[in-house]
Amino acid sequence: MPDKTQIDIIVIDGGWHLDAGQQPTQCSDLVSIAQDIKHAIMESGLARELIGERNPSLREDVLVQIEQLAEQDVRLIPGTATVSEQSAGNIFLTADAYEFGTIEVTV
Repeated sequence: MPDKTQIDIIVIDGGWHLDAGQQPTQCSDLVSIAQDIKHAIMESGLARELIGERNPSLREDVLVQIEQLAEQDVRLIPGTATVSEQSAGNIFLTADAYEFGTIEVTV
């Protein structure tokens, strides 16, 4: 089994996920990258902008911006990010990571 190269602490609902011993739970590789992408989208303000936008054309523009933001991550293969809106304000992003396969992120 190869060594884990991307290690992070799992964040759920804005807080650390703790194990039975009240220690932060770790995630690695694909889960870590997906979590970083999700946080980048939330911190950029684009998710909030999407919620406030009612014009379908401008909503599509925000989705493209989210796609472009995700593709700035050097761990992802350029041109593989795809964003769709599952329901109003609920977006789903998929992209391919160089070493780990496909990530799926719901924001």
